[in-house]
Amino acid sequence: MANLDIAGMRKPYKGKQEVFDVGDLVAKEPFGQFTAWFEEAKNTDGIMEANAMAIATATKDGKPSVRMVLMKGIDKKGIVFYTNYGSRKAQELEENPFASLLFYLSTNSETSTISRQIRIEGRVERVSEAESTQYFHSRPRTSQMGAVVSQQSTLIKNREELDKRNQELLDKYEGNDIPIPKPDYWGGFRVVPNRFEFWQGQTNRLHDRIVFRKPEEGEKVDPNFTHTGEEGWVYERLMP
Repeated sequence: MANLDIAGMRKPYKGKQEVFDVGDLVAKEPFGQFTAWFEEAKNTDGIMEANAMAIATATKDGKPSVRMVLMKGIDKKGIVFYTNYGSRKAQELEENPFASLLFYLSTNSETSTISRQIRIEGRVERVSEAESTQYFHSRPRTSQMGAVVSQQSTLIKNREELDKRNQELLDKYEGNDIPIPKPDYWGGFRVVPNRFEFWQGQTNRLHDRIVFRKPEEGEKVDPNFTHTGEEGWVYERLMP
């Protein structure tokens, strides 16, 4: 394999990066701040899927894995995504119910410049069967069929076998209104956060990092660094 010359790779920001400090928060709790950044990203040209997020899980003995999924719900209870309960991510969450999420919100076009990340950590729980079923039937029917066809993360001989299974479902359900039953092995997880980090890039690499977290029981905080937020959250600025 040839050596890749990446040491000099740079993508200079086209626009001026505004400093993001604790005084610039739109809310004193993280969900309000998340909503503000997400809505801006969602309406910015060049950001294809603002709800795309990396989710890192780990086995019970600490071996990590990470992949991209789509956020499909957020409220004060947490962030929701859907998957096959037989998948690797789901199996790891069952034995080690904690996860870390990363939203990378970046565009550097002629009309807009955003360079942001949102990191979220917390415990994970399954959503209710009723909630999973409701979301399943809100999906396009082709997506419903995909969830039925795929035994996610298991071995399959070739692509033709996958396409054959899909065609069998198309033959059964295409062109009619017969409901497609949600598989028992498919549903949602909710990440219940105890920590958010809002990161904004700066041209000089002195990036801005504001953290919201739930303090430990009995923790004494230094008011010079740690600010009292709302709904049990505190917030702090970190060195880049």
